[in-house]
Amino acid sequence: MARLEHVNLVVKDLDATLDFILTAFPDWRVRGTGEGDWYGTKRKWLHVGTDDHYITLNNGGTGSNRDLKGHLPGLAHIGFIVDDMEAVANRLQAKGYEIATIGADHPFRKTIYFIDPAGFEFEFIEYLSQKPEEKNMYGGETSGITRVSTAI
Repeated sequence: MARLEHVNLVVKDLDATLDFILTAFPDWRVRGTGEGDWYGTKRKWLHVGTDDHYITLNNGGTGSNRDLKGHLPGLAHIGFIVDDMEAVANRLQAKGYEIATIGADHPFRKTIYFIDPAGFEFEFIEYLSQKPEEKNMYGGETSGITRVSTAI
């Protein structure tokens, strides 16, 4: 069996991205921090998540993140299954984070996207069915996606 353990991101501001992640997932915690050398550059890192899954954040990012409207290769978004998409969205909006995209209406799932301060897009998905053939049904959308934020 294989499962995703972590995603490793390089950001300019650890605290800003950490705030976004902990707002989305208030039950997560910083499970470790440290410093390292990345090809001659010192940088700080931290792991934020649970005992089983986490995101590694590394500071020292330079330049701009991938243009999400562009076609260059790179990370498009990171998706998380959540029990209550509206609660996640409400927490993020209460802290001033804007909805980037509202997913298409679908009979078995709801999706919403936010962009963190580092420019990474996070998708939050709530499944409305536990039946694999329903939650993994491709097609069936009754609307298109709605781009909300001018950031993308």
